[in-house]
Amino acid sequence: MKKGICIGSLPGDSTEARFKLAKEAGFDGVEIGTLGSDDDRLQTKEIATQHGLEVFSVMNSKHWACPFSDTDADVRAESRDGMLDSIATATAVGADAVLLVPAVVNDKTSYEDAYQRSQVEIRKLIPEAKANGITIALENVWNKFLLSPIEFCRYLDEFDSETITAYFDVGNIVLYGYPQHWIRSLGHRISKVHVKGFNANESRWTYLIEDCTIDWNAVMSALEEIGYDDYMTAELPVDGDDPEGRVHSISSDMDKIIAGNV
Repeated sequence: MKKGICIGSLPGDSTEARFKLAKEAGFDGVEIGTLGSDDDRLQTKEIATQHGLEVFSVMNSKHWACPFSDTDADVRAESRDGMLDSIATATAVGADAVLLVPAVVNDKTSYEDAYQRSQVEIRKLIPEAKANGITIALENVWNKFLLSPIEFCRYLDEFDSETITAYFDVGNIVLYGYPQHWIRSLGHRISKVHVKGFNANESRWTYLIEDCTIDWNAVMSALEEIGYDDYMTAELPVDGDDPEGRVHSISSDMDKIIAGNV
């Protein structure tokens, strides 16, 4: 299993400095956001190569502001354009996945409408993603949608395409489930994994081990059972007191988690 970190978890604004720190801290790759120009994509790829890092995944940037579940067709079209930018970014930097929040349920969008609209829109993206060897990895987030592992499996399977996979976020699930259960249910559908800490007793985010109530050994056992060996990626806030030191401690915590020694 490889160790990754989200670019937003690395302090500063310089891609060069961020990637240098990620490499020094022992990470194998970085997950980036969507880049709007070919020059930015090429430069990011070059910097990653210089530091011996992979850019393995790209986060879509429009799925919250312009969800595929929106009632407005123009909003959904803008979201589609955003995903095409994400796929182009992934192709240029050598990533094999784009992270997408599939839908958002709110007071204006019913669960049923979110389900149907999002599937229609995501299906439109499959040819472009498939042609470029990119998987569209749907993340479980606090969007009031896909609230059980059984439903998540059904939603994914209805696409009938290996291009549509799950981006499983361990920390996001703790509020209403046990990550090890979801991992076993989703199984081969999982293409990428996010990790963050959560304290279920106090309903608050934490770093990976300190104050965290997640049973990491159970999580790792479940990942091993399903044969997962791709990236485990830290998605955590920058530490205001010791930003660089925190990146190193996140890497160390991940070593313990992956080794099953928590």
